Amino acid sequence: MNLLHETLKAIKPVDEKWYAVAQKRLDYLTKPPGSLGRLEEFARRVVAITGNKNPIIDRKVMFTFAGDHGIVAEGVAAYPKEVTTQMVLNFLRGGAGINVLARHAGVEVVVIDMGVDHVFDGVEGLMNMKVMRGTRNFAKGPAMTREEAITCIEKGFELANGYARKGYKMFGTGDMGIGNTTPSSAIVAAITGRPVSEVTGKGTGISEEALTRKIAVIENALKLNTPDGKDAVDVLAKVGGAEIGGIAGLVLGAAANRIPVVIDGFISTAGALIAYVLEPSSKDYMFAAHNSVEKGHRVMLDAMGLTPILDLDMRLGEGTGAALAMPLIEAGIKIYKEMATFQEAGVSDEIIN
Repeated sequence: MNLLHETLKAIKPVDEKWYAVAQKRLDYLTKPPGSLGRLEEFARRVVAITGNKNPIIDRKVMFTFAGDHGIVAEGVAAYPKEVTTQMVLNFLRGGAGINVLARHAGVEVVVIDMGVDHVFDGVEGLMNMKVMRGTRNFAKGPAMTREEAITCIEKGFELANGYARKGYKMFGTGDMGIGNTTPSSAIVAAITGRPVSEVTGKGTGISEEALTRKIAVIENALKLNTPDGKDAVDVLAKVGGAEIGGIAGLVLGAAANRIPVVIDGFISTAGALIAYVLEPSSKDYMFAAHNSVEKGHRVMLDAMGLTPILDLDMRLGEGTGAALAMPLIEAGIKIYKEMATFQEAGVSDEIIN
């Protein structure tokens, strides 16, 4: 608990003076004020997050957290849990969607085993931070103990601290875990109080009949486990997942290190919501990459006051949306740093009335 307490204590709201510093330069660039819209917002935010009027984002990394879920025994997923293991190996071979988009965006991919129900003996490139071999079926009782949930969060801190020391300047979050939209929907419902039916979607493409079953499973599990929506660790332990806990810790660790973190889709945002409940100031360091087609995603974004960068009808996860959003954030920084001011370009900034 000491590491959790110390990390939360280290997170401070961004100093708003930096927004004014960035805005002053943006206002002198050779363009009408505000004409580059959200690109200017991205620049202001990165300046404020880093506390640096000349931020450098030269090393970016996507953390794709993997874990299995006992709740798949309830028939809530379209694929068997073995696909989690198979996809982890696909990530490591470079053949998945996140690998393609990360290469396109110039982002490194780190794959983390947080709780896959498989022993990866000597698999090159996989980061082993396994806390358990899959969560327990939360339709029958808590998914994890409180201690296991805290351990998952603290593993995320360790990653953030380690990669901050290595000099990485932007983090992204991704996930892999068959059945993980079910714990994510349970987390949204537990924390926001919204009805389960309003925050639960079809995940990877289950039938209407399976969706009805999924909603009922979550409703009954919430009644059985009674997670306290004001206690994020309790929610994570009772109805969450190992990879969701890792994401929450990574987000908090990024905030403690003053590093911008780009949140991917539904599952990543469930992790970010856990982080936000633990320390609301962590929101200052988050960029919402996109708006997933999963129903509960926008509910979480609204609860945290985050506006998604993209809306492309995506629902893959893995970090794919975050990989697409990162170059747009970088574009905003490059505009801020590289575009000429009126004085430098010899262009009049006088407005004719």
